[in-house]
Amino acid sequence: MMPKLLITLDSMRFENTGLHTFGHSLTSELARQGEGNVELSAYTYALQHGFLGQRASYVRHRKFHRWHFPRKQQFDVVHFADQYCRFGPQQVRARTVMTVHDLNQVHEQPPGSPKLARHLGRMARKIAGVDHVVAISEFVKADILRFFPEAAGKISVIYNGTNPGRAPEGHLPRFQPPGRFLFAVGMVCPKKNFHVLVPLLRGNDMTLVIAGVVKDAYKEKILQEAARYGVLDRVAVTGPVSQFDKDWYYAHCEAFLFPSLAEGFGLPVLEAMHHGRPVFLSRFTSLPEIGGDAAFYFDSFDPDHMAGVLAQGMARFEREHGAERARLHASRFSWEKAGAAYLALYRQVLA
Repeated sequence: MMPKLLITLDSMRFENTGLHTFGHSLTSELARQGEGNVELSAYTYALQHGFLGQRASYVRHRKFHRWHFPRKQQFDVVHFADQYCRFGPQQVRARTVMTVHDLNQVHEQPPGSPKLARHLGRMARKIAGVDHVVAISEFVKADILRFFPEAAGKISVIYNGTNPGRAPEGHLPRFQPPGRFLFAVGMVCPKKNFHVLVPLLRGNDMTLVIAGVVKDAYKEKILQEAARYGVLDRVAVTGPVSQFDKDWYYAHCEAFLFPSLAEGFGLPVLEAMHHGRPVFLSRFTSLPEIGGDAAFYFDSFDPDHMAGVLAQGMARFEREHGAERARLHASRFSWEKAGAAYLALYRQVLA
């Protein structure tokens, strides 16, 4: 009899986010590799029902599941695909796995703040309740063990994969830059730190394109910086974009920039590398681990330092076959590897 697996994907309701990409990509791979070996069910909002076709059944998210999950005994393994699921491990009678994508709050909130204490309390209960914890990077694993040392005997790292997509021939994005441009993508919020990119438009004719779900207050900060530097007409905050638009931006940008202050993994880094583009990152949290020696790094956000790193990095990229190195590096991360690792983990916790 095939084991019954439920994977929670209620964080997939917002496209253009890392959690959506993770849930969709991993579960599609689990359905492909697990066909005939595991009975797969996906816990989703109604909008996502059917995204795996007939390869899975679907359990619809309900608000009352926060307090009561009526199907708690119907599965052999429940995989909480992120740490934000609407119900917890204590509400099911199954072996449990939880993927933790980051502990960004410990890098964003002041030590000892009530908000951070509440977050750590919730995480402690979830980590205590599951049979196994997966971190998506060694950096996240180290964070977990620093704050929750009791996880030491039940934690492992499984890296995310990437989707090397391509826009169709002749495709043009909804917003098309007038000429050369720099590209950044992600939730437009303070931790992404996009406003520090604006000074890179000094002394050139490039446009800065920032794509992603927008937090209005932070967008205003970006535009204020653009006005201060006199480049307001060359900063475009597009809002969410389609996958094809995103692929077009990756393929045509002069460079991909990701100055984030807190990342558990950073999927866009590898997506840009798949397109053979030069990638410039902050040195914070997991980004050096994921970008490796195929990326270039800002050691500070001083405008002159960043401009120097960009100029030197672009020259080195051309001189040292950077596109080939970037593609080779990105190819080491695949959803096929991730799917196989998770399937092996399910067998392990069942044993």
